[in-house]
Amino acid sequence: MSTEFQQHADELIDAGRLLFSMGMVPATSGNFSARLADNTLAITVSGRHKGRLERRDIMLADAAGNSLDGNRPSAETLLHVQIYNRFPDVRCVLHPHSVNATLLSMMADADVELCDYELLKAFAGIKTHQCKVTVPVFDNDQDMKQLSAVVEARMTNCDDTFHGYLIRGHGFYTWGNSVDDALRHAEAFEFLFDCEMRRKGAAHL
Repeated sequence: MSTEFQQHADELIDAGRLLFSMGMVPATSGNFSARLADNTLAITVSGRHKGRLERRDIMLADAAGNSLDGNRPSAETLLHVQIYNRFPDVRCVLHPHSVNATLLSMMADADVELCDYELLKAFAGIKTHQCKVTVPVFDNDQDMKQLSAVVEARMTNCDDTFHGYLIRGHGFYTWGNSVDDALRHAEAFEFLFDCEMRRKGAAHL
């Protein structure tokens, strides 16, 4: 494998350890990817524990998500491909399964609206807390081709700039122009989802 692939693999390994330490990728949940300069993907092999990744757990796929080294990518690879196709500058996609994201996705009747939090400035392009970040919530679907088409249709037919989305009962997706950017977004979303869950709890006291 190329030096670039190995560098991205190591970054994804480190990301997995960090997210696992935060309780965001339990068991073998989640999947991560990074886009190389030639548009191939370094992506986690299906079924691997994200807190104990090694280089052999990161595989090479083409831009459509097809394996280039004989390993089997995550069943959700098409969701990564959709994001890369939609956003040419994105270089990393992360999919954690945190408790807050999972519960919030089950409780939400519609999109989650994050408003007036200072930490919204953690997302690329946002300079003030006086804004609203929309987080779409999609119903879970075992048919990844169909789910990726639903996500694409929403992004095509909406003026909002998305930094991530929730899948009902199935965690969230976020992305960035580097692994570090995507990690920053993942940490910010987790904090904000926690705030929203606590607000919902307080509202019922």
